[in-house]
Amino acid sequence: MDPRSAHKSGPEDWQRPLLCHRGLVSYQIVTQGSEHFELQVRLLDAEGNVVAQGTGGGGQLQVPNAHLWWPYLMHENPAYLYSLEVRMTAQTVMGPTADFYTLPVGIRTVTVTESQFLINRKPFYFHGVNKHEDSDIRGKGFDWALLMKDFNLLRWLGANSFRTSHYPYAEEVMQLCDRYGIVVIDECPGVGIVLVESYGNESLQHHLQVMEELVRRDKNHPAVVMWSVANEPSSYLQPAGYYFKTVIAHTKALDPSRPVTFVTNSNYAADLGVPYVDVICVNSYYSWYHDYGHLEVIELQLQTQFESWHRAYRKPIIQSEYGAETIAGLHEDPPLMFSEEYQKSLLARYHAVLDEKRKEYVVGELIWNFADFMTNQTPQRVLGNKKGIFTRQRQPKSAAFLLRDRYWRLANETWGPGAGPRALCLQNSPLTV
Repeated sequence: MDPRSAHKSGPEDWQRPLLCHRGLVSYQIVTQGSEHFELQVRLLDAEGNVVAQGTGGGGQLQVPNAHLWWPYLMHENPAYLYSLEVRMTAQTVMGPTADFYTLPVGIRTVTVTESQFLINRKPFYFHGVNKHEDSDIRGKGFDWALLMKDFNLLRWLGANSFRTSHYPYAEEVMQLCDRYGIVVIDECPGVGIVLVESYGNESLQHHLQVMEELVRRDKNHPAVVMWSVANEPSSYLQPAGYYFKTVIAHTKALDPSRPVTFVTNSNYAADLGVPYVDVICVNSYYSWYHDYGHLEVIELQLQTQFESWHRAYRKPIIQSEYGAETIAGLHEDPPLMFSEEYQKSLLARYHAVLDEKRKEYVVGELIWNFADFMTNQTPQRVLGNKKGIFTRQRQPKSAAFLLRDRYWRLANETWGPGAGPRALCLQNSPLTV
């Protein structure tokens, strides 16, 4: 979208259809083989009308009155996609031969300030989940039926986003996010960077290559709004500063249009990588991995966490993981660890602080996890990780209903009085299965 757009909007006007933006779509086409060919480029709207066209292997298309790509529950017409059609005509020994390739395209902007995450210049709050490509029976791997089940649950939940913890997901997942308006924090498989040896030159060069591959594959997805270069590294180690400065700078050079982060669980005063991120993503498990059973300490510890990070760095913050293990059907009153009541109580205490801090500089919350998933067998795990709000078979625990009430309330606040985005839960479904 052209940043010089003259559109002016009041606090309510932006929620109406935006038809006065001039969109810019830049393209670069790589070809191999014969040089005797012609390239024609057309951009088609959702009705199949040509709205812009060009020729050659690179250029920029201008789209008058562009429809913007909006996240789910942020606009009455979310996830608007154009089609970029590239047609090649080549001269061969058999005569003229033509072929074409079509790519879905979304027009939108992403901007970060010291206290906000903006999509199309409007504040966006991540209320979503962390996931895994895992399920019962099939295990790890891609499954269309499971994918549709998961996306239906995301929409039921009122979730507008997820992080690809802790690796790139199948391309079909990203394509569906584009069509559903589900915002993605796209994470590379930078897990286990915990030893000093992990920060050596060989690891660094491989990490740079991995980011090149990830950006090359996913850069055209409008749903992808931020890159994550690692999960829970030992970013307090001395080599971490140079390492993450290099990886983040490299990623920004590959794609200047998106912010870059990594997900930390280090102490704010010792983290050497966070100075280079655009958004601070923090994992914390208060009253789970320590202070067992003491739910009453969560509010103070979480407030201290947020205030310390923001005071030190003046950047927006996402609570990128939080949660508690829960055995479905296990009930205890008063709440005890592993019971459904304990998971609900823990989440509610986090939410109390998040509601306070999202008015200032917290820009998102992602529950760990969307669904239970299998892990290696250890004495600490009972048939895998049980922090899901859904079971591994995608059945809801009590916390799923708590989170659904919260996420739809957040969505209604985004739309304002009388807007009623709840209708979107059933309407405008891009796919029928």
